[in-house]
Amino acid sequence: LNLSVKLVLPVIFIFNTFSNSRSNITQCNQLINCKSHVLEFKENMQRLKNKTENNSQEMMKVLNKVKHEMTHVRHEKSVVEKKVGTLGKNETASDTFEDLKFFLPHLRKAGRIYPDVIIGKGKTGVSFAVGISTVSRGEYSYLKQTLNSVVSRMTLMEEKDSVVIISVADSNEDYLNSVVNMIKKKFKRQVMSGSLEVISIPTFFYPNVLNAQQTTEASQHITSRQVKQVLDFCFLMLYAKPKARYYLQLEDDIIAKYMYFTKITNFVHNITINNWFYIEFSILGFIGKLFRSEDLPDFVRFFLMFYKVKPVDLLLDDIFQIKMCKPQEIFKECLKRNKQVRIQYKPSLFQHVGIHSSFPGREQYYKEYYF
Repeated sequence: LNLSVKLVLPVIFIFNTFSNSRSNITQCNQLINCKSHVLEFKENMQRLKNKTENNSQEMMKVLNKVKHEMTHVRHEKSVVEKKVGTLGKNETASDTFEDLKFFLPHLRKAGRIYPDVIIGKGKTGVSFAVGISTVSRGEYSYLKQTLNSVVSRMTLMEEKDSVVIISVADSNEDYLNSVVNMIKKKFKRQVMSGSLEVISIPTFFYPNVLNAQQTTEASQHITSRQVKQVLDFCFLMLYAKPKARYYLQLEDDIIAKYMYFTKITNFVHNITINNWFYIEFSILGFIGKLFRSEDLPDFVRFFLMFYKVKPVDLLLDDIFQIKMCKPQEIFKECLKRNKQVRIQYKPSLFQHVGIHSSFPGREQYYKEYYF
């Protein structure tokens, strides 16, 4: 028995020792595997964290881009884009538009008269409004050149104290769209600041005789276009009146001299004559004529009385004689006062550059020699 016990005890001891060793090895392996899994987990988490940060940065870039585009769209929409000739509930129109019904009977059945405002922010309270009426000249156009000289030759302060109004007096929808697209692309800053506006004269404004099919005779055709041109200027003047203290009339085929606006401002502010009729900054046609805005309704009413008779620049001569020449006064005496109330600035600040007239098939080469 003792011998058996002595033989069995070592075997049991060896077995226990082997079992414990095997258990320890297994536990060690498990611990190593666990550490390996932990390290792998940490690496995966780090990669996921890096990927998340990269995705977050990309998302922020996308979000900022979307915000920028939305802001751009809001700014674009803040520019008034209307294709109707009526006002909203909170908008007011100058009463002088109602005067049109007295001179143009076909408008008496119309509602409230107002231009189609295509681009505009309703800028008012400035010193100068610059009016430019434009029509299609077929494949020729001088408007971009004109606008570039008019706008770029203002200082920022002068631009802030003025508004340039482009009046599209043409029923051609393609021409209107081309003007709007060009202005939004080339003069975006001025559009966003409200210093540049585009309006379109509604077709119902013109008498039926002008909307009818044009005659084939060239002389009658030109006369019809001259009549329409007078009405175009009248409408533009009435729209500009409540916006500024002074109104400067230009055309769509001119270039402005460098610092022209500074020279106009200084001349007007330093003028000593209080009863001036208008100031000529160009002697050509109706270009470069400066009026007090408060006087515009009187000019418009006179033009509307005789718009079928003469071009607008000749009507200026007539209204001067009527308003300034005394009854039974010798005409020469009246003309002496001409230079005192019809003030001419020299040299001219505007040069006519258009060869192809707004009257189809007609070319014109007149220039300002004191430019």
